[in-house]
Amino acid sequence: MRVLRTITVWTVNLLAAGLVLLALVLGWDRLQNEGNAGLLASATPSLLTPTITPEARPLAGVLPPLVSLASEGRRGIARRTTMHTTIPPRERVDVITYTVQPGDSLFSIAAEFNLKPETILWGNFETLEENPHVVNAGQELNILPVDGAYYQWQEGDNLVKVAEFFKVAPQVILEYPGNRFDLTITSPEEAEVEPGTWLIIPGGRRALRDWGPPPITRANPASAAYYGAGSCGAVYEGAVGTYTFVWPTVSRDISGYSYTPGVHPGLDIAGAEGNPVYAVDNGVVVFSGWSDFGYGYMIVIDHGTGWQSAYAHLSAVGVTCGQSVFQGTVIGAVGNTGRSYGAHLHFELILNGAKVNPFEAIP
Repeated sequence: MRVLRTITVWTVNLLAAGLVLLALVLGWDRLQNEGNAGLLASATPSLLTPTITPEARPLAGVLPPLVSLASEGRRGIARRTTMHTTIPPRERVDVITYTVQPGDSLFSIAAEFNLKPETILWGNFETLEENPHVVNAGQELNILPVDGAYYQWQEGDNLVKVAEFFKVAPQVILEYPGNRFDLTITSPEEAEVEPGTWLIIPGGRRALRDWGPPPITRANPASAAYYGAGSCGAVYEGAVGTYTFVWPTVSRDISGYSYTPGVHPGLDIAGAEGNPVYAVDNGVVVFSGWSDFGYGYMIVIDHGTGWQSAYAHLSAVGVTCGQSVFQGTVIGAVGNTGRSYGAHLHFELILNGAKVNPFEAIP
């Protein structure tokens, strides 16, 4: 009986030891996180705990040493803390200023800020005097956040009339965030603006003045008397055009600015100073000499067919008032005179008084 009892005790001890080892393996991470040493003792069911006899005590030494599972990377992946917050970009709604650099032009500034050239004019109406040729290094220009116009409020103005002048709806001005009107205002009549306040007019437009040569015909060349010393005064007769045109110089590259109605009504054709300039068709010279409006030395030919052609920024003029010229005749040389940045030929075509795109008339 003593032998049987001893075998039974050993069997119970082995079973208890296995259960304890299993509990340790499965529950050790939880026990480590909670830091409760007493929980380990309670993990073994009391009903399975045997009475340890002297004969059973050697089994206690077979339990493996406890190893921290955390030290073996079993606690999971830690979350990294980052202090950077990504803020989505917001569109600019305020006017900024830009200092004109040497070599800048109305067109290069507009391109830099992704605006139309006329927006630069309408945003600096007083500074530029509506003239794209008066952009000078050192000037401080307003740069609008959107295409449109910039207007300084005058005594007696109202929002309806201002909007009508710039050809936009009053709500466009009222609701533009850069103008900072009270958001509770729902009607343009409620808007109160202090005289001297500047308003952005998104999409606003105003009349553009053409500073290029006017239409000058052989029947009335004196109409350009105000334009500069190159004007001609008499009435002329002479060669008549063929209704066809040739290219006006040796280069066919555009140097920077193409035809833009109202702002740049012609082509700027690249070329070295001194390159020949040709008459594009037969005609009579009705302007030859200096222009006071930024075009430097200039020639205008009336072709007697409703067409006139103009050649500006020349370094030399080779024809005189009233002279008949023929298609392909050398009349001057490419230059850099007047308000010009680099040698090129500014070329315009006029049909019945209207500036047209030369690309539509010349092959």
